[in-house]
Amino acid sequence: QVQLAESGGGLVQAGDSLRLSCVVVADILEDYTMGWFRRAPGKEREFVAGIGWRTGMTHYADSGLGRFIVSRDSAKHTVYLQMNSLKIEDTAVYYCGVLITGMWTRVSDYPYWGQGTQVTVSE
Repeated sequence: QVQLAESGGGLVQAGDSLRLSCVVVADILEDYTMGWFRRAPGKEREFVAGIGWRTGMTHYADSGLGRFIVSRDSAKHTVYLQMNSLKIEDTAVYYCGVLITGMWTRVSDYPYWGQGTQVTVSE
């Protein structure tokens, strides 16, 4: 059984920064990969960034590369998504998910998701 809860979203202006958090409750979190996804209005959920819990290896979609940083705090069972230089195009509901096995960027490979947190970027 895995449960996740995102937080940290809000309304910001273009160029601002936000840090999203995802608290994870899992039996063996160290064996999992964490992924951040987002769903913009009228679009499908898409991969943003991911991190291997044990290795710390990270992956980024082109959309956030150079602006976003994914990290985790094992003691707090929390993963973070630091988002800098936010753009209007970043407006979306952001979700964290747990990947046990599969592809980092494939939504259907993630069996567990949080409820999402809204990020709105205005000009």
